[in-house]
Amino acid sequence: MIVVTGAAGFIGSCLAGELNRRGFKDIVLVDDFHIPEKEKNYVTKTYSSLVDRKDFVDWVGENHRFIQIIFHLGARTDTTEFDVSVFDKLNLGYSKEVWNKCVEFGLPLVYASSAATYGIGEHGYNDNHAIVNRLKPLNPYGESKNDFDKWALTQERQPYFWAGIKFFNVYGPNEFHKGRMASVIFHAFHQIKETGKMKLFRSHKPEFKDGEQLRDFIYVMNAVDAMIFFMHHRKDSGIYNLGTGKASTFNDLVKFTFEAMELPLNIEYTDTPEDIRDKYQYFTEANMDKLRGIGYTKEFISLREGIHDYVKNYLIPGEYY
Repeated sequence: MIVVTGAAGFIGSCLAGELNRRGFKDIVLVDDFHIPEKEKNYVTKTYSSLVDRKDFVDWVGENHRFIQIIFHLGARTDTTEFDVSVFDKLNLGYSKEVWNKCVEFGLPLVYASSAATYGIGEHGYNDNHAIVNRLKPLNPYGESKNDFDKWALTQERQPYFWAGIKFFNVYGPNEFHKGRMASVIFHAFHQIKETGKMKLFRSHKPEFKDGEQLRDFIYVMNAVDAMIFFMHHRKDSGIYNLGTGKASTFNDLVKFTFEAMELPLNIEYTDTPEDIRDKYQYFTEANMDKLRGIGYTKEFISLREGIHDYVKNYLIPGEYY
């Protein structure tokens, strides 16, 4: 059986859906299943059982003989939450428990780290283990992810295979429940639908024109494909970037969204709030050499192609994956 934590969430539910599409039916979904707005993410999936996240660690002890791999994607992902104790419990402490169970029972583990660990990017976006201790995330969420990466790298006892995935800006279906934490594409679609225009932050750096700030946006279909690659690969343990390796501007993102909606381009620029201006990232781009170097060869969907698929096949009809 394949275990997916965070299975009612965005990436976890898409991973479960893609596993189903590839013929895997013996999947155990782990999450807090008492949140009504997440139900559509998993209700149509084929799975063996649902396990509440509070019971999961004990459940592993009772069922480890049947587990093929654990994808640990469950986490508190709110970058605007500043109560460190929340992340210490749900991200750091919980992930240590999952890791230790994988060590105890010889289970491979793929877990979600984040590009938020890179902070403002002063050390670049290279998934070299040597820089992990020098990274300075900008919020408690990023700190919790980096703290677990640091902890994992210092462990003498490790799962026989493990991979920490530093997700960059993932977008795609099944993020309806995420509210303000949903992708820029999701918010652009709804803002354009409601107002006929999209507001973007003005640039406050002379080297960047308005809307020319750059991010590495990766379609969730590419993200889950890479994770399934690790399920079959099971060697070369370590921390890996997962972006496209190609940064795109917010202007292009919005242009492709208007295009997919078949509406005329209408962008309005507004000042970046002063309280976040000094922490605002003007550029992120994943160095993908490490993942490519272990044999992952699949090409990433372009931002234009990904947005068109997302808008036309999921956002406009209100469909889930």
